Amino acid sequence: MSIERTLSIIKPDGVRKKIIGEINKRFEDAGLAIVNAKMMQLSKSDAEGFYAIHKDRSFFNDLVAYMTSGLVMVQILEGENAIQLNRRIMGATNPAEAADGTIRSDFASSIEENVVHGSDGPETAKAEIEYFFG
Repeated sequence: MSIERTLSIIKPDGVRKKIIGEINKRFEDAGLAIVNAKMMQLSKSDAEGFYAIHKDRSFFNDLVAYMTSGLVMVQILEGENAIQLNRRIMGATNPAEAADGTIRSDFASSIEENVVHGSDGPETAKAEIEYFFG
């Protein structure tokens, strides 16, 4: 096993629901350390840049509007196999398909408003961390 870093975002609906502490407790209970974090309001250009990979998809404008609708908590998580562990803790993107006890199963209201984001692989994690933390 290897120590990895991954990006985690608690999205606007998670911040509005006041569940940052509960989400972070789940990360820490699973063995992930929060090594950097900042609360921020994404600008339209921030969100468009971060989600540029989706720019040609039908949901892009809605995603940008959602991600700029309120504060987000952007974090770097670190631990053994942090990327896959974080993804397991989050659950499937669609909360209806997420395993019981995952963040999305417990807190997400829809596939669009699904509380959290996590990097999907080592290269993505590196680029996403760089995007927000330089």
